[in-house]
Amino acid sequence: MNDTSELEPLSPGLYIVATPIGNLGDITLRGADILRRCAVIACEDTRVTQKLARHLGIAGSLWRYDDHSAPADRQRLIESMRNQAVALVTDAGTPLVSDPGYRLVREAREAGIPVTSLPGPTAPIAALTLSGLPNDRFLFAGFLPPKEKARRDVLEELSNLRSTLIFFETAPRLLKSLQAIEEILPGREVAVAREITKLHEECRTGTAAELAAHYAEFPPRGEIVLMVGPPGEQVSSADDADEMLREALADMKPSQAAAFVAKSTGLDRKALYARALELREA
Repeated sequence: MNDTSELEPLSPGLYIVATPIGNLGDITLRGADILRRCAVIACEDTRVTQKLARHLGIAGSLWRYDDHSAPADRQRLIESMRNQAVALVTDAGTPLVSDPGYRLVREAREAGIPVTSLPGPTAPIAALTLSGLPNDRFLFAGFLPPKEKARRDVLEELSNLRSTLIFFETAPRLLKSLQAIEEILPGREVAVAREITKLHEECRTGTAAELAAHYAEFPPRGEIVLMVGPPGEQVSSADDADEMLREALADMKPSQAAAFVAKSTGLDRKALYARALELREA
């Protein structure tokens, strides 16, 4: 264990430190070092951060700071940064990613206070790497709205983006979100990652309907990241579908070609299989 009083103090300023999203072993060496050497740690919930502090042997001061904190609380932190090091952490993951903190960072920068960010765990990226969904372009859109109309509006707004969509979701609302995705974004590949880095980590993929059926039978628990694959290749006519089938049949059996084109376009696989058989005999 380290006594923070024996460590060399850091230069004054704000240090944004990513913390584990489940497994305490995921704290980076640099993150642990900075937290030990900061005079103050600003955190969402002091009870949660205290567990990490005990794990790291930290005895520094914990100050509560979240989206409900008063401007005076933010100003107190800003003033502290002028002559000592202040760390900003969230309950889990990287601060400012669907978590409080951007106002604090903005005001610190406006006040000329140095701001340093220490990268580390973040649930959206960890979930994306687990999912197997396309990751060359993706959009993190935070939490889906809890109300049905607002949730539908968001999904419709994002429906034409050729990117994997990443959302946070709560266990009680997961089924409703999957049902909305099935209706508004049919045919898309969907992934649900939950309890990432924890004992019961799970990443399940399939259509929204398949996942909804599973979680209706086995209600989910824990922290959830919900991901939706990008739209398939656009097919404007039967000729376009035929061309895709012909290209696929050059290397695949009819059943494989039909499955490939169905996944790429969202078209009915049985109809594509029948057409693939016709094209092969032509």
